[in-house]
Amino acid sequence: MTIQDVIKLLDATPLTCKDKLDGEVMSACGSDMMSDVLAFAKCKCVLLTGLCNPQVIRTAEMMDIVAIIFVRGKMPDEAMMELSEEMEIPLLATPHRMFSACGILYETGLRGGSMDG
Repeated sequence: MTIQDVIKLLDATPLTCKDKLDGEVMSACGSDMMSDVLAFAKCKCVLLTGLCNPQVIRTAEMMDIVAIIFVRGKMPDEAMMELSEEMEIPLLATPHRMFSACGILYETGLRGGSMDG
């Protein structure tokens, strides 16, 4: 699956890094707690979150997350969009709630990290 596929599945709007949407997606992580993202996000993961601050992008950069998807139509500010361009991490926005968005991705075969580590 690619980021472009995720965009279609979630009716998402690409906000930044539109030249990076062919990247491969292997798993997904849905959380508003960046400590959970640090613990459970896997390589080539998309992050779904309702948390809209620069720390989300900095966490994604540390964890090799390929895209950040803001749920419930949340929109990053200009400074966040500039930071995402600088770090080459696409930002997307979906109108879906976190539970629905995660369910849609799970239904298509994406999985998250196991609780066992």
